[in-house]
Amino acid sequence: MSSIIINKVSTEDVEIIQNLGIQTFSETFAEDNTEEAMKKYLEESFNTEKIKSELSNPDSLFYIAWEEDNPVGYLKVNTGNAQTELQDETSLEIERIYVKKSHHGKKVGQLLYNKALETAQQLGKSYLWLGVWEKNLRAINFYSKNGFVEFNKHIFRLGEEEQTDLMMKKNTGLDR
Repeated sequence: MSSIIINKVSTEDVEIIQNLGIQTFSETFAEDNTEEAMKKYLEESFNTEKIKSELSNPDSLFYIAWEEDNPVGYLKVNTGNAQTELQDETSLEIERIYVKKSHHGKKVGQLLYNKALETAQQLGKSYLWLGVWEKNLRAINFYSKNGFVEFNKHIFRLGEEEQTDLMMKKNTGLDR
């Protein structure tokens, strides 16, 4: 495998984020959810206007993992009011670390996570937090291996179905 490069996303990268989001979310969750629920979620979460709005939000940062000219994953982190739940000014939310199935086990997720931790430290945040579906054991194991601990649960809606996400957090080593 050639080396992976992580680059900050610009507003011109809407289509890349859109395609990566649809592909990686589908690869990860399609077999556990109805086609109708998936279609609705993908249309709502990855439509052009929503992605443009997220990319232009100064409290959200996106990074793409590239293998040569091929985007293989991305990271979305949120601060301030962009955070989906806690909105604690001392925290950084990892909203998405999405990696193409073809690149699972190739350290792409680790590189994206490292970028999230580095970003939190650069912004002076004291902890990272995220929500992960309780049935996504691969992701839960990944975050646990990186020092995250469960601290709460919340409901994530996919179509008409309510699913339980584990909320996990990790201190950055910076105290405020």
